[in-house]
Amino acid sequence: MKIKSLLLGSAAALIAVSGARAADAVVVAEPEPVEYVRVCDAYGAGFFYIPGTETCLKVSGYVRYDAQGGDDVYNGGELGTWVKHTRAEVRFDARSETELGTLRSYIQTRFDFEDGINEGASIPQAYIELGGFRVGIADEIFGSWNGYAGDIINDDVINYNSWETNQISYTFSGGNGFSAIIAAEQGSINDGYADYVIEDYMPHVLAGVKYEQGWGTISAIGGYDSNVEEFAGKARLDVKVTDAVTAWVMGGYQSNYDDTRTNRNFLAPWHGDWAAWGGLAAKVTDKATVNAQLAYESEGTIAAALNVAYVLVPGFTVTPEVNYTKLDGDRGNDDAVGGIIRFQRDF
Repeated sequence: MKIKSLLLGSAAALIAVSGARAADAVVVAEPEPVEYVRVCDAYGAGFFYIPGTETCLKVSGYVRYDAQGGDDVYNGGELGTWVKHTRAEVRFDARSETELGTLRSYIQTRFDFEDGINEGASIPQAYIELGGFRVGIADEIFGSWNGYAGDIINDDVINYNSWETNQISYTFSGGNGFSAIIAAEQGSINDGYADYVIEDYMPHVLAGVKYEQGWGTISAIGGYDSNVEEFAGKARLDVKVTDAVTAWVMGGYQSNYDDTRTNRNFLAPWHGDWAAWGGLAAKVTDKATVNAQLAYESEGTIAAALNVAYVLVPGFTVTPEVNYTKLDGDRGNDDAVGGIIRFQRDF
């Protein structure tokens, strides 16, 4: 009888303990569903949705290494040794659709190291766009609106473009290839030149038009430098000669050029009243493209360049280039021949 009571008591105790443990059991929550990165194809290749948002983001950039020798084709004279330059650039492009159009923010960051000197970081472009409006820092519009001077490395021996500047602009885009821009800029300071930042509340002002079709593009831009109170204008024609060959020509004019360079027009960095540029690009093989450029400014300087951009493997391009400059006028009187080779990995 004692044994039977003991067994019954033990069983009851086990049931009581089990019931208590069951009452205290931890309920494990269901795992949250994982939101994988989704491809966003609304704005082209490389965009993806930022998880949890309807904003599309693209991260891109490049790593570049340049080695240059020979003469200084910008100013004459021998370089005397190799000029080595390494740059890393990262870009962030975020876009989303709103009732007022596409909302975009763009950031371009650079890190430069040249000839043993860490030149540090810079932000050449950082702006916000909504519809056709843009505010922020970007390349000066007098240079960027017409397009840059071909795929030449030393494309600005006779310069067509000033530097980055804070700006406000509006671009109208029609459905037939026509577009137009109006803008106000603050100007900037660049090493070796004077201060071109505006001196009062009057900005540098610009206006431009562009017409793009399957055969090519024609564009024009005009501007007023509020510091020196002078005008400048530039026009360009791009033509698609064949599927493999494109050609372009561009001309610029500025009023009352100051050959002392103390009152230089911020919009027009070339020497003289006018300057002209021309070039072509020919895709000669699946991997190689030949680029050429010839430029002249009214003070007498002539600049020529030729390179071959060779895609060694997708994303990695090697570009050897040769440059010739005949300096004349207020830039000196000398001939300069130089060469540069660039290794660039894009991503």
